[in-house]
Amino acid sequence: QGQLVESGGGLVQPGGSLTLACAASGFRLETYTIAWFRQAPGKEREGISCISRSANIPQYVDSVKGRFTISSDTAKNMVYLQMDDLKPEDTAVYYCAAKRGISASDNPNNYDYWGQGTQVTVSS
Repeated sequence: QGQLVESGGGLVQPGGSLTLACAASGFRLETYTIAWFRQAPGKEREGISCISRSANIPQYVDSVKGRFTISSDTAKNMVYLQMDDLKPEDTAVYYCAAKRGISASDNPNNYDYWGQGTQVTVSS
């Protein structure tokens, strides 16, 4: 059974940076489309970045474009989300997710594996 475990969340001041990590076990990430989602209180879960295996080109939602970078380390079976110039509106629980198939998707219902989530709070 596959499993994802996130780490790296915390409290950071506006303008600061954090790197989230996601460790996969039970399956190989390079054969899956991988993504990061976030969910703020009272809001729906939002897809913010993914790497589809069809294009292998990172995709980002407009609100994080230019500030966040998704990457993966196939040797370590890890996924990362580098977050720079953080804003208070980035405050949320962040989740990594993986889906079978090669197409990108921002629909959480399409994903097969989820991490437990890690809290990111941006506040002065």
